[in-house]
Amino acid sequence: MDTFVSLYEGFAVALTWQNLLLALLGCFLGTMMGALPGLGPANGVAILIPLAFTFGLSAIAALILLTSVYYGAMYGGRISSILLNIPGDEPAMMTCLDGYPMAQAGRAGEALALSGVASFVGAFFATWGLVFLAPLLVQIALLFGPGEYFVLYTLAFATLGGIAATNQAKSAFAAALGIGIAMIGVDTQTGVQRFTFGEVHLYDGIDFLIAIVGLFALSEVFVFLEHRGGREEGKDEAKMKIGRVTPSWKVLRYCTPAMIRSTVLGFLAGVLPGAGASLGSFLAYSVEKQVSDPRSETFGKGDPRGVAAPEAGNNAASGGALVPMLALGVPGSGTTAVLLAVLLTLNIQPGPLLFQNNPDVVWGLIAALFIANFMLLALNIPMVGIFTRVLLVPTHILMPIVAMIAFIGIYSITGSTFELTMMVLFGALGWVLRKLDVPLVPIILGILLGNEMEVNLRRAMTISNGEWTTLFDSWLAIVLWTIAIVGFVLPIFLGKRVKKRMKEAEEEGPLSD
Repeated sequence: MDTFVSLYEGFAVALTWQNLLLALLGCFLGTMMGALPGLGPANGVAILIPLAFTFGLSAIAALILLTSVYYGAMYGGRISSILLNIPGDEPAMMTCLDGYPMAQAGRAGEALALSGVASFVGAFFATWGLVFLAPLLVQIALLFGPGEYFVLYTLAFATLGGIAATNQAKSAFAAALGIGIAMIGVDTQTGVQRFTFGEVHLYDGIDFLIAIVGLFALSEVFVFLEHRGGREEGKDEAKMKIGRVTPSWKVLRYCTPAMIRSTVLGFLAGVLPGAGASLGSFLAYSVEKQVSDPRSETFGKGDPRGVAAPEAGNNAASGGALVPMLALGVPGSGTTAVLLAVLLTLNIQPGPLLFQNNPDVVWGLIAALFIANFMLLALNIPMVGIFTRVLLVPTHILMPIVAMIAFIGIYSITGSTFELTMMVLFGALGWVLRKLDVPLVPIILGILLGNEMEVNLRRAMTISNGEWTTLFDSWLAIVLWTIAIVGFVLPIFLGKRVKKRMKEAEEEGPLSD
C-alpha cells in the first residue's frame, strides 16, 4: 500500500504543466534521435544533457526530460529499421528481420504502428516491475558494507561488456582507463595532487559531463564527418509506401502472446547488469521464433510477431535497466550509466537511501515514465509520416546542431574554455577508440564509480586494519564475486557463439539482400 501512496505522490510531482511539456519534448526529440541510424539512446541522452542544464531546470524536470528522451529513443530506433533496413541502434537490429519485409509489402505504416504498440506494452509493464522490484532491492542493499560495495562496483565493471561481448580485454582496458581518469585531482584523504601535472584546472578532477558529451556526442560528430554523405543513400527507399497507420485488432490479438513473453524476457535481461536491451531484443526474437514458428518459417518474411517480439523485449529491458541504477547505484546499461552521471551532477546519490532521501525525485521520475509511455503511444501512431522525414535530414545540417548544443551547454555550465578544450580532446579520444572497437561505456562507468570504489576499498581496509580478507568474509560478498567472475569469463567462451547466432539471424532476413 505504501508503494501506491508513494506512486500517487510521484504523479502529484510529475503532473505539472512544465513537466508534462518537458516529457512531451523529450519523447519527440528522443524518437527523432532514435530514428537516426547509429545514434541510439545513450548518444541521444548525452547530446541533450547540456540542453537540460543550459535552461537551469530543476532536478526532477531535468530527469523527466532526459528519461523521456531515453524511452523515446528506444521507440524511435525502429523507424529506420523498418523503412530503410538500417538499425537505429543495436537493439533495433532484430526488428529489421521482419519489419523491412512488411514495409516492402506496402505495410510500413502497420509495422511502425505495431512496433509502437509493442514498445508501449514492454515499457509500460517494465515500469510496473521497476515500481515493485526497486524497493525490494533497496532492502537487500541495506546489507551492504564498504567491502560489499567495492565488490558490487567490481561486478559492474566485470559484466558491463554483456554476454555478447567478444573481447573482454578491450572492455577491461576501457574500464581501467576510466578509473585512471577518475584518479585525476586532489586525493580526498591525503590532499595530495594526482596526475594534475601542475595544471590548476585539474585540481578538482575532470567533470564526467565533459567526458560524456565529448566521448559520445562529439565523437559522433567526428564519425559522421569521416563518413559524410553515407546517410544520403537510401533516400529513395524512405519514400516507399506507408500504407495504413494502425494495425488491425486481428493482428494485435495475434501478436499479444508474443508481446507478453518478450516483455518478461526483456525485463529480466535489463535487470541483469551488463545484459541490456541488445540481449533482451535478441532473446525475445529467438524465443518467439522457436515457440511460434517452429515449422511454418514465416519469421524473416514479414511476420508481425517478428516485429512485436524484439520491440517489446528491448523496451522492457530499458525499463529493467533502471532498477539496479536507482536501487543500487549501479547502471544496468550504457544509457543508464549516462543517467547516473546526471543524477550525480544534480547532487542526487542513487542507491539504498535514494528512496528515503529523495522520494519526490524517484517517484516523480517513475510517474513521468508512465506518462511518457502514453505520450509516445499517442505520438508514434498519428505522426509516423513526420518522424520518417527526420531520416532525410542532411548530415551537414544535423551535425553542426549537435556540436552547437554540446559547446553552448558545456560552456554555460562551466564558463571555462579549458573545459571546452577537454571536451574536444575527449571527442577525439572517443573517435579513436571507436575506430579500435574499444567500448566507451566502461570508460564512463570508471569515471563515475572510480572514486566511490576507491573510497569504499579504503574504508573497508581501515575497518579491518588492512586485512584483505574483509572483501570475502560475508556470504553477500562471495555471491557477488562469483557473479562477477562468471560474468567476466562467460562471454569469453559464449560471446562468439552468441554473436555468431545473431549474425546468422541477420543473414536469414533481408539484411543480406
